[in-house]
Amino acid sequence: MSIGVSDHEAELPMHTHRQGQLVMALRGGVMCRAEGGLWMVPRGSGVWVPGSMPHSNQVTANGRICLLFVDPDAQGLPGHCCTLSLTPMVIEMIQHLATLPLETSAEDAHTQMIAEVILGELRRMKVAAYHLPIPDDPTLSLIANRLIQAPDDRASIAGWAARVAMSERSLARLVVRKTGMTFGRWRQQLQIVLALQKLSAGATVQSVALDLGYESASAFVSMFKAAMGKPPARYIADHAGA
Repeated sequence: MSIGVSDHEAELPMHTHRQGQLVMALRGGVMCRAEGGLWMVPRGSGVWVPGSMPHSNQVTANGRICLLFVDPDAQGLPGHCCTLSLTPMVIEMIQHLATLPLETSAEDAHTQMIAEVILGELRRMKVAAYHLPIPDDPTLSLIANRLIQAPDDRASIAGWAARVAMSERSLARLVVRKTGMTFGRWRQQLQIVLALQKLSAGATVQSVALDLGYESASAFVSMFKAAMGKPPARYIADHAGA
């Protein structure tokens, strides 16, 4: 099914359903929160959520998404949440399915063939780096939630260690053990996820840089380019044409 923010709430609360679900961004972007972290879905990508996993979706202003529900008995799809880079063919085929009446599509042989092709292609899709791991650890969950609420907080790891009553060394080890990243890389990944959400909603590079606590837009652009391979304006433009 295809859903627009103008037709529904921009944020769907935490919920579950039996089927697996691919949340595909047609316009704007989507941030999905589920067990283990945050997944950003810019245009041209989709986040896969296995069946029965609690999750919530937040769509950017004026965004539009397409939801593909997959029977949990389907084989070969990931057993965990992940963002998939989708090809134009898969996007078009999913949008086509969304236009068909639900009561007739399941009985149509041609529709079944399209569905099988989509499933085969999804099994081959590459996982994109739009994920912020939020481990099931109270200290790291606390830090992550506070950074999401105040992404311009530039406190050092020493400052965060003092806030959570840990030594700097212990906090650094905890982050690496639970996320596989250093504290600086973990926070940078959060900034990339939030930046993509804001840029997909139409925010300027300058405003995003300020929201994330950077002293200048150029400093933010340098960080983004080093992490994503392109400056933010080019990255969003390329995905807008996906």
